Amino acid sequence: MSNESIVTADIAIIGGGSGGLSVAAGAAQMGARVVLIEKGAMGGDCLNTGCVPSKALLAAGHAAQAVRDSGRFGVNGHEPEIDFLKVHDHVKGVIGGIAPNDSVERFEGLGVKVIQAAAHFTDSRGLRAGGQVVRARRFVIATGSSPALPSIEGLAEVSFLTNETIFELTERPEHLIVLGGGPIGIELAQAHRRLGARVTVIEAFGILAKDDPDAVAVVRRRLTAEGLSLREGVRVTRATRRGNGVAIEIEGADGELESVIGSHLLVAAGRRPNVENLGLEAAGVVYTKKGISVDARLRTSNKRIFAIGDVAGGYQFTHMAGYHAGIVIRNALFKLPAKVKYHAVPWVTYSDPELAHVGLDEAAARGKHGAVRTVAWPFEENDRARAERETEGFVKAVMDAKGRILGATIVGRHAGELILPWVLAVERGLKIGAMAGMIAPYPTLGEASKRAAGSYFTPKLFSQGTRKLVGFLQRLDFV
Repeated sequence: MSNESIVTADIAIIGGGSGGLSVAAGAAQMGARVVLIEKGAMGGDCLNTGCVPSKALLAAGHAAQAVRDSGRFGVNGHEPEIDFLKVHDHVKGVIGGIAPNDSVERFEGLGVKVIQAAAHFTDSRGLRAGGQVVRARRFVIATGSSPALPSIEGLAEVSFLTNETIFELTERPEHLIVLGGGPIGIELAQAHRRLGARVTVIEAFGILAKDDPDAVAVVRRRLTAEGLSLREGVRVTRATRRGNGVAIEIEGADGELESVIGSHLLVAAGRRPNVENLGLEAAGVVYTKKGISVDARLRTSNKRIFAIGDVAGGYQFTHMAGYHAGIVIRNALFKLPAKVKYHAVPWVTYSDPELAHVGLDEAAARGKHGAVRTVAWPFEENDRARAERETEGFVKAVMDAKGRILGATIVGRHAGELILPWVLAVERGLKIGAMAGMIAPYPTLGEASKRAAGSYFTPKLFSQGTRKLVGFLQRLDFV
């Protein structure tokens, strides 16, 4: 203990991912004394093994598919040649280009003391990290999550990939088996298929099970059209080595067993919060296997300690970690009782077509509000989508009995970009007339949102009653 130095701070953060970095940067620039502790790579999962590399890989897959599909425009479409090593280098290059924004040097330049070591609490007001004792007024746990490994016989005896290792591949898999049909599994499955690999997705239920079934059906059609094999509603019973590859035994709904043999196995079966070896018991912080328990202000059972992002359970999105960071800064630095609100949380699956959602879907809206009404508009009726020959998908929104927008789903090209006005509408409690009344530039995909909103008024606008009113007004002779 005598060799340990003592560091004091206003706020100490465990975890240098997106949430922790946002708190550190914001607090330091507002004049607080900040300590940031990270045992791994700065930038966390999002930069190194999650959002950034996956979207870079998807971009490579989009480029390859654009070559295949170019014949529909009168351009010489053909099967592209894929140099997988260069694809790998592209992914690493994107990470490397962003890394300086998350680097130790940048944060030390902001005045943050960075400790590159594991941290664990020693009591309710202090922790140890890298031979140093940190005492702070407030602490923030932002340790993120890790890939969850399902309980499957033989899995521990076979080689498998997760999102933490798949981006290290420098050779294209011959046949990639993906366990899990959630967003991570579907995105990586489609990317590898477009880059020339055979791909089989194995899912116990249905792919993208948290999303609107009609929207998921659009994505499913595209995936199967591109040659992905989707094995939905099956149970994995065993994993075994098969030569240099792997065999996955699955059981169908009829009880029949089948082996799927591949060269590589990707486990994408969800995430688990990183709560181990933090000394949470010593700090008086309550947690479960689902994450650290927090209140609406993101305070743990120890009110001096906050938890944000994946480790706090709930929505496991980078943008939620950033949102949490703002809530913590208001609470910890400004003593404001800011609380989280989850009614307008958007999410996007970056498949092609993309699938984006915010707020309540129709079933949840009916359960909460009773009588609701939905509107929709297909991209096949959108001129920009026709010009780009990307007419798969639709915009769908749900409103309460007074026309207040409760939620929206978009499946189609650039759905992740198109969802933003609907996020604002749900967040601010806007009525559907606000979306219908906006001026949308022509021709844009965004017009589909305006047209969907406008369809809410169509039955009344073109009703017999309206026709009679117009006829009556036209007979009146006044200026």
